[in-house]
Amino acid sequence: MKMSLTAGLVMGALVAFSASHHAAADELRGTGDMGLVVERATGSLLVVENTTRTQLARVEGLGDLSHASIVYSRDARYGYVFGRDGGLTKVDLLTAKIDARVIQAGNAIGGAISQDGRLVAVSNYEPGGVKVFDAKTLKLVADIPTGSKTVGLVDAPGNRFVFSLYDEGAIWVADMSDPHTPKITKFENVGTQPYDGLISPDGRYYIAGLFGEDGMVMLDLWNIDKGPVRILDGYGRGEEKLPVYKMPHLEGWAMANGMAFVPAIGHHEVLVVDTTTWKEVARIPSHGQPVFVMAQPDGRQVWVNFAYPLNDTIQVIDTQTQKIIKTLTPGKGVLHMEFTPRGEDVWMSVRDLDLIKVFDTATFEQLAELPGLKPSGIFFTWRSGRIGL
Repeated sequence: MKMSLTAGLVMGALVAFSASHHAAADELRGTGDMGLVVERATGSLLVVENTTRTQLARVEGLGDLSHASIVYSRDARYGYVFGRDGGLTKVDLLTAKIDARVIQAGNAIGGAISQDGRLVAVSNYEPGGVKVFDAKTLKLVADIPTGSKTVGLVDAPGNRFVFSLYDEGAIWVADMSDPHTPKITKFENVGTQPYDGLISPDGRYYIAGLFGEDGMVMLDLWNIDKGPVRILDGYGRGEEKLPVYKMPHLEGWAMANGMAFVPAIGHHEVLVVDTTTWKEVARIPSHGQPVFVMAQPDGRQVWVNFAYPLNDTIQVIDTQTQKIIKTLTPGKGVLHMEFTPRGEDVWMSVRDLDLIKVFDTATFEQLAELPGLKPSGIFFTWRSGRIGL
């Protein structure tokens, strides 16, 4: 049977379309098991996948990443990288390329993405204040001057950003319902030198740590008219403090089993706090001064890393017994940890060995190691759906 020229062309086009369609389908992938690892010394990022425990690509040209942090778009495709040099960079995980980049300040210290995913805010040391950008274009939407270094910036329900003023001892809440005209609620004289902040997983409590004095400050965002209250006043008071080599990160607090596990500043201890009363109920002696105290997703265990010179060690705490059940020594310069979405693995950056190590959280056995150029922060895309991350 003969086929007409027209029919042959149509058939050929259909075959070609089918082949290209299948090829495109083979190239499609999700981002739910992907993440970014900061390579601080080279201003680069590794794109990684935690299912196969592999590197996918390297992205270069991100400037000073010595204290970089990352948040994700709500579709988990884009990472927003906050560099120490004031750079805000939007990275496409699927193409492993920079989508947009601006230098928005001289010295920045982290950021957050709004509840609706439309705004990205950056906390600045120099010249201070907070700047808010359109998440798609990185165009400036709002500039919030504070006259102070700003720290502890987090997102909160209601399209709000909450942050602390290091020099002024204050906490501000910025309601971004009208992005071009933020409504600011200010709480002054909350304590001396708030140096970091966190928000509870349910978005209710904002807590700022104080470097200039013992204790912390808590603001109940469900009852904001009551203002901030002091918690954990006096912990460590009257005791000889050790030199502080590395400030602990409050955003790495572990909240599990009705308790908060908190790094003690200048002490070889993890504090245990009852989250119903916000009173200290126990102290757990540790290998060194804790930096990150992080809970597995199921809350059963808490993993702790430590400041220099004892930064080659990780300790694991059982949240039921509040006892250390395992001590690991991955190597010098363990800077950061990140759990896989359901917590079966934990990834660790070991800066001085130029390695990223992966451990099984049930057996504590090492599963894999990946090369990295002075790796530091590890950020997986599951963070895109979490308050405060």
